[in-house]
Amino acid sequence: MRVVPVRHPWRWVGIAVVLVLAAQFAHGLATNPGWDWPTFAKYFAASSVISALGTTVKLTLYGTLLGFALGIVLAAMRLSKSPFLQVVSFSYVWAFRSIPLIVQLLFWFNIAYLYQTLQFGVPFGPALFTVNTNDLFGPLGAAVLGLALHQAAYAAEIIRGGILSVDAGQLEAAAALGIPRRRQFFKIVIPQAMRGILPNAANEVISLFKGTSIVSVMAIPELFYQVQVIYGRNGRVVPLLMVATVWYIVLTTLLSIVQYYVERHYAKGSARSLPPTPWQKIRRGWSRVRRAAAATPSFAHAPERGAAG
Repeated sequence: MRVVPVRHPWRWVGIAVVLVLAAQFAHGLATNPGWDWPTFAKYFAASSVISALGTTVKLTLYGTLLGFALGIVLAAMRLSKSPFLQVVSFSYVWAFRSIPLIVQLLFWFNIAYLYQTLQFGVPFGPALFTVNTNDLFGPLGAAVLGLALHQAAYAAEIIRGGILSVDAGQLEAAAALGIPRRRQFFKIVIPQAMRGILPNAANEVISLFKGTSIVSVMAIPELFYQVQVIYGRNGRVVPLLMVATVWYIVLTTLLSIVQYYVERHYAKGSARSLPPTPWQKIRRGWSRVRRAAAATPSFAHAPERGAAG
């Protein structure tokens, strides 16, 4: 019986088309003077750009930590048996997912217009002390607050969905074994829920990192705002936008690498053996090449054939 291998001609056609398009794009990047790579190289590692990049990272870090901390509380409220807590959590998520982020940021940035002072004391009674709203937080604090509150609404739903994805039979079996509820949650529910939480949570963190560019409307010197300031002075719009683009790509790639290894860590209980990492694949491939090279007979020192002298 003759075995005929399956041929995929259209697959090779698709590969050829993609390679041609990629080659054309790379040729355009290298030859089109409009990209202005000397200007790109001049400002890519400029001190003002690096400082603005640090502000972007801080906004992402603070927004993520505060947002997910509040999101955990909201998810617990939504999963509780108290109707009051469920309504409060649902109302928060509904409100902050309904209002655009830029509107929330501008609201917190102009909060002093509505409330010049904040009074702490007896409700509807005398105030014990008063705080000036302008002294409470500046533009950066308003940006962190707006990002964190917005992020918390999405984080709550991500965490709630991950917890609900755990089979109820797991808890029933743990209860039958007499495992305490606290240990059930941290040793059984959380490790399994993290497999569903992590991909969506990583997407939210990356979206928040790129979404920090929206705080440029508040004149906060983050990466995109600083790039706008520079090309507003020299008129080199395209190379300065490429500076921001490359930095966003670099840091998003780093976040994706972290996501890969964290997901791999929490996948230990779902697979008998974890797939090798890219670095492990490279090392194994290199080892196979070395073994193949060592097994190949060398003719450098082979005895010469000839007439006996």
